[in-house]
Amino acid sequence: MNVYYHIDEIGAVAHPVVTTGTFDGVHAGHRQIIARLRETAVRVGGETILLTFFPHPRMVLFPDRKQVLLNTQAEKIALLEQAGIDHLVIHPFTREFSMLDSRAFVEDVLVKKFRTERLVIGYDHHFGRDREGSFEHLRQFGPVYGFEVEEIPAHEVDHVEVSSTKIRNAIHTGDVSTANHLLGYAYPLSGTVVKGRQLGRTIGFPTANLQVLDAYKLIPADGVYAVWVSIKNTLWPAMMNIGMRPTVDGVHRTLEVHVLNFEGDLYGEQIGLRFATRLRDEKKFENLDALKAQLHTDREQTLNILTNETIPKN
Repeated sequence: MNVYYHIDEIGAVAHPVVTTGTFDGVHAGHRQIIARLRETAVRVGGETILLTFFPHPRMVLFPDRKQVLLNTQAEKIALLEQAGIDHLVIHPFTREFSMLDSRAFVEDVLVKKFRTERLVIGYDHHFGRDREGSFEHLRQFGPVYGFEVEEIPAHEVDHVEVSSTKIRNAIHTGDVSTANHLLGYAYPLSGTVVKGRQLGRTIGFPTANLQVLDAYKLIPADGVYAVWVSIKNTLWPAMMNIGMRPTVDGVHRTLEVHVLNFEGDLYGEQIGLRFATRLRDEKKFENLDALKAQLHTDREQTLNILTNETIPKN
């Protein structure tokens, strides 16, 4: 897959078949659109172009609101490559760009830059200033500018009962199992291991403290989770605590991972997580002995769960 970071970077493409959108999560509904895009490209002997944006339009248009996304840019690129896109264009979204009206977007981007021959969009797609453009606009513009428009019917997308909002809501509540089902893959999180208070090792459960670099990445609700951890391209079963660590009077929200049966120094390492399921709420125990007993229970539960789960390939 070729990746471009501005619409001006892409050159001539054979019989371009184009789609556009934010594609946050690259979930099952998005993959319905991508599958049709690829089918159309194969049928006409063309190549696929997917246009998306960074920052996410909401970050630019509503800067005072905290915006969270399902994917970092690196995650989205990897998912779209797996989906089989030929050309990915990640165009900078600015206030100036947001002022393009629907006709200007069609003329300047779809026609002049991409030389679009076929456009494939979801049934509720809107574009241009104030989201004024719709499928009806595109159907009118198509014959004028020489491209065909295909809209994915509502029933073909809705039957999967998935949306980025529904997935974000599930992760907000810690229901990563539902999120994984809707996404079609295990929800990812990655970051750098930093030094913590090192209290875990005193009770036999050393943890890696994770610092997430992308501030907009959605982190699941506080609680204890069974996860897979990727360390130098090897997957390890692990349990993770997200929260305030009330038993040890924590004052900051932390993300701590205990990697099962792993020995070694992870400080400074980049590691990736894949969430499997939520084990329980975070709670305050009477003392460290009570916490330690619960952690042994969590460990056994994690092993039982991950032993019976398919190891994530993504």
